[in-house]
Amino acid sequence: MSSHNKKTTSLDPTKHPDWEIAEDAETKMKTVYQLADQLGLEKDELLPHGHYVGKVDFKKVLKRLGNKPDGKFIDVTAITPTPLGEGKSTTTIGLIQGLGKRGKNVVGAIRQPSGGPTMNIKGSAAGGGLSQCIPLTPFSLGLTGDINAIMNAHNLAMVALTSRMQHEFNYTDAQLAKRSLKRLNVDPDRVEMKWIIDFCAQALRNIIIGMGGKMDGQMMQSGFAIAVSSEIMAILAVATDLKDMRERMGKIVVAYDKSGKPVTTKDLEVDGAMTAWMVEALNPNLMQTIEGQPVFVHAGPFANIAIGQSSIVADRIALKLGDYHVTESGFGADIGFEKFWNLKCRFSGQNPNAAVIVATIRALKCHGGAPIPVPGNPLDPVYKEENVGWVEKGIPNLIQHINTVKKAGINPVVCINAFYTDTDNEIKAVRRLAEAAGARVALSKHWEKGGDGATELADAVIDACNEPNDFKLLYEISTPLRQRIELIAKEVYGADGVDYSADALAKAKAMEADPEIAKLGTCMVKTHLSLTDNPNLKGAPRGWRLSIRDILTYRGAGFVVPIAGNIKLMPGTSSDPAFRRVDVDVETGKVKGLF
Repeated sequence: MSSHNKKTTSLDPTKHPDWEIAEDAETKMKTVYQLADQLGLEKDELLPHGHYVGKVDFKKVLKRLGNKPDGKFIDVTAITPTPLGEGKSTTTIGLIQGLGKRGKNVVGAIRQPSGGPTMNIKGSAAGGGLSQCIPLTPFSLGLTGDINAIMNAHNLAMVALTSRMQHEFNYTDAQLAKRSLKRLNVDPDRVEMKWIIDFCAQALRNIIIGMGGKMDGQMMQSGFAIAVSSEIMAILAVATDLKDMRERMGKIVVAYDKSGKPVTTKDLEVDGAMTAWMVEALNPNLMQTIEGQPVFVHAGPFANIAIGQSSIVADRIALKLGDYHVTESGFGADIGFEKFWNLKCRFSGQNPNAAVIVATIRALKCHGGAPIPVPGNPLDPVYKEENVGWVEKGIPNLIQHINTVKKAGINPVVCINAFYTDTDNEIKAVRRLAEAAGARVALSKHWEKGGDGATELADAVIDACNEPNDFKLLYEISTPLRQRIELIAKEVYGADGVDYSADALAKAKAMEADPEIAKLGTCMVKTHLSLTDNPNLKGAPRGWRLSIRDILTYRGAGFVVPIAGNIKLMPGTSSDPAFRRVDVDVETGKVKGLF
C-alpha cells in the first residue's frame, strides 16, 4: 500500500462515532511537513500552524508552477437533501481516498465549517465514518482563524458606519470638517449590512441598537446574520490575489444615503483596515484525509444563503499540484453547483471535467413520498424498509440535477452514497433510471470502508474526466438581471416563471439601469430543501413560480443577490443542538463529541 494512501484506523464506523474514529486516526496521521513534501511544496511555501495544520503561500506556488498544465477538475454536488444532509463532504473525502487507491496524485478542496451547524444539528462538515478530514478538532473549532478574521473585518465596517452616523448626528459640518470628515447623510432606514456572528442565533435576527444617550449611537433597527453569509466570505472565495481582494473590499455597499446613493466601505475609509484583517486568511489551509491525501480547507459553507464554494485560490494551486483535484460546492446542484457553474467558473476561468451528484436512497424516498425526516427525532422506521416505489417516485429530483449538470456541458456521475439499510432492488432502480437520464452511476461505500469502498466511484470519475465535454455558462454577463433570474428559475429549478415583490421589482429595474451593477453576476438565495422556494415541496414540482422578495447588491464580491421565499440569513438553533454532547477530557485536553 502506498504511503500516500495508508489506512490509519481500523475502527468500525458502525460501532464508533466520528470523533473516536478521527481521534484514532490522528495518532498515525502525517505531519504537515510530510504533507507539504508529498505535495511537492518548497520550504518557504508552507506556513505551519502547529504540527498537523498549515497554510500555503498560494502566490509563491502559482509563481513557481504557473506554466504547469492543470490536473483534472471535479466538482462534488448533490441532489436536494433532507434536513439531515446526504453526505456530500463525506463523499468528497471518499472520492479523494478512492482516487488515491487507484494510484492517482489527488488533491482536494473543501469548505471550512461554520460554528453554527457544528454546534447545532448538521455537524462540522469534516465528512464521516472512514472518510473524514483530520485533525477533527481544529477543523471544527476555528481552524487557523479565517472566519474570525472575516467577523472582525465585517464588524469593523459596521463599527465604522454606526460611529460615523453618531458623529454626523452630533456634529455640525464645520466640526466634521475639522476632523477631515465629510457628511455622508446615511439613511438609517437603508442600512444594508448587519452584524455577524458564527452561531445560529435566531434571537439576534432583528434588534434595536443605539439605545441610551447621544453618546451611545443613533437608535435604529439592526440585526445579525451568520458569519459565513458575509460578503467578505464571498470575497475570500472568489478573490484571485491580495490586490483583487483589496479592490473588492472597497466596493462593499454598507448603506445608502438619503438621496439613494450607495455608501461604501471606501467612503467610510475602512476598506484598508478590513483588508488588513484578511491578509493571512487569503492563504488556503492544508489538512489531510484519514488515508493521508492532502486537502485544502478554504472559504465557507451555506450555498443556500451565500456562494458556498471552496476558494478559487485553493482550486488554482491544487490543479497545479495534483493530477486530479476534487472540489466541493454546497447543497444540491440547483444551489451550489449552479453558483460553481455560473459564478465561480466565470470568475476563475477554470473549466471542470466532471461533476459528481451525491444521492442517497433516504433522500430519494423522501422526495418520493416518505415522511420528511426531522432533525433531533428518530428516523421513521419506513426508511429502513425496502420501498422501490418511493425511490422511483423520488428519481425526478435526481434527474433534474443530472439535467442541470448536462446543461453546463459537464459529464455527470451519480454517486449512490450507500447506507447499510439500502437494498439491492432500490439501488438497481437508481442505476437504471439515472443511466437512462444520461449519467454514469457508481455505488460507493466510503463511509464504511474508506477509499476501498470508493473505487467504483473513482473509476467512474476517471472515465468521465477522460471524455471530452462542452462547458458553457447559462447566461452571458450582458444578460439583463430579470432574464438571468428567469433562466435559473426555469432551467435549473423547473419553475414556470418568476414573481417579484414591489420592492424587489423596483430594485431589479434600478439595477438593470445601472451600468456598473448590470455587469455583476447573480447569486441566488433559496432554500436548499426543495427545488422550489418552499422547503416542504419535495421531488421535482411543476406548475409553480419562483417568488423573489428582495434583491441585495454585493458589489465587492461581484454579484447581486436575489432572495427567494422566506429564507433567513441567520439560521436558528434547534431544541437538541450538538453542543449538548461536546465536552473536553480534562486530563488530556482532547475534545469529544464532535461529528
